Amino acid sequence: MVHRPLRLTLDSDALVSNWHWLAHKGGGAACGAAVKANAYGLGARAVVKRLQDAGCRDFFVSTWAEVEALEPWPGDLALSVLHGAGPDDMAVAATRIARPVLNSPEQVRRWRETGRPCDVMVDTGMNRLGLAPADVAAGLLDGLRIETLMSHLACAEEDTDTNEAQRKGFREVAAKVKAKRLSLSNSAGVCLGPRFAFDLTRPGVALYGGIPRREAAPHIRQVARVEAQIIQRRRIGRGDRVGYGGTFLAERDHELAILNIGYADGYLRGFSNAGRAKAGDTPLPVVGRVSMDLTAISVDAAPDLKEGDWIELDYDLPEAAAQSGLSQYELLTTLGSRFARRWT
Repeated sequence: MVHRPLRLTLDSDALVSNWHWLAHKGGGAACGAAVKANAYGLGARAVVKRLQDAGCRDFFVSTWAEVEALEPWPGDLALSVLHGAGPDDMAVAATRIARPVLNSPEQVRRWRETGRPCDVMVDTGMNRLGLAPADVAAGLLDGLRIETLMSHLACAEEDTDTNEAQRKGFREVAAKVKAKRLSLSNSAGVCLGPRFAFDLTRPGVALYGGIPRREAAPHIRQVARVEAQIIQRRRIGRGDRVGYGGTFLAERDHELAILNIGYADGYLRGFSNAGRAKAGDTPLPVVGRVSMDLTAISVDAAPDLKEGDWIELDYDLPEAAAQSGLSQYELLTTLGSRFARRWT
């Protein structure tokens, strides 16, 4: 097997612990899991297996290509496709166990002809995907076999009247629809409490270590640890510059380590002169620009590090977001294909 100089160490216990906390926070609602974008970059098949063993029974992806990547799908689990069924999806969608989340009148009309179960998204104020409440009131959904009626909170990360307005609006629409279950909350919505949970919650980023609201911080554990090997050690002197554009100017002598990671791997340029690595508990700052495949760190505080040693990048999601200016979602979903992923 060819050696990979990058690895993601993924914590199964942390993933399952996060799911259990989110399930508890939702009161009596079932707790699902968004595994779209390859489970936010961590590996959807491995995540599904671990959450299935923990008791999760409802999963969500974005597209039918993501359904195919997870096949064969366990028959006792529900799988919903959030982008619905477009005209080019129907030949595949009509033969799969997964359900589309219908978002437009056109999708509803196409799917009605199949006679198969579906989920439905209603827009209650985000103005992204979803049917207009007026279309629902006009009877667009009459006769459909709807498993789950959904909507999506636009501002759940914030304390705003918009959340309550959407909750009430969803309740009003749901009163006009025959559906087995109702679902409104994403990760941040779960943190708003059982009033927002309805019958089923759909957490995503919090499963994988993201902190959607401050009240989650003591309970959500980091899942992904990003590690890269040192390619080269070097010494620079006062007045030397590092990397493209020479954006780091040494004011004194420094010991550097060049790491086998860059923006092609999802360690993006926002970490330039801002990110941190660590040797044990010792912080090692990123110096200069992050380039496509390489990142330089100062190892003055860890003089014994050598070529081939593994270095952990500081990828606690809230901390890394503050360092880089990137969202916690971007930090996870951009992690690339060159990593060896290993679950502990």
